[in-house]
Amino acid sequence: MKGGNQMTIAADDGRDWQTDGVQEYHAYFGTPTHDDHILFELMTVGVFQVGLSWQAAASKLPVFRRVFVGMAIPRVAQLDLEADVDRIAGDAQMIGNVRKIRATIQNARAIQQIQAEFGSFATYLWSFVHGTPLLLPVVTRDEIVNQSTIGSAVARDLKRRECKFVGPVVTHMFLKAAGILRDEILDQTD
Repeated sequence: MKGGNQMTIAADDGRDWQTDGVQEYHAYFGTPTHDDHILFELMTVGVFQVGLSWQAAASKLPVFRRVFVGMAIPRVAQLDLEADVDRIAGDAQMIGNVRKIRATIQNARAIQQIQAEFGSFATYLWSFVHGTPLLLPVVTRDEIVNQSTIGSAVARDLKRRECKFVGPVVTHMFLKAAGILRDEILDQTD
């Protein structure tokens, strides 16, 4: 769903994605979304991607949904940082990194605070680009970067709001996944 396609994905788009998180993530990537649930899922893939490939993290979307109670922000925020983390880390299909599991729970809690302040996580994120995807011009695909000034600014603010595992690279890629940042390739001869 790259390029000029500007559709917004609904929380339930009628497709059964339970079998392939990679296909789902790939389909979402770059599509402007304003759905807090999907944004939380995309952020979580970014958190778990640290040190792994995006495919390894994205393939776990169905597992994330199962172990993180449907990825429902209020339910994830209520998980216990000890007992639930141990249970989740012990799941045979889960990426068992305890710090990333705790970060996901903490991020849900921080997102609830952001929602209380801004009305939605989406409103907060999109405010950084005034509601319109920000185009990042590059001449060729080889010049595409994994960090940006806007990504770094959002990362700093997310950290200030107590989000975890949201450094400049993770946040930049999360914003690209959410369609908030978009690469504009100027030389289409590649």
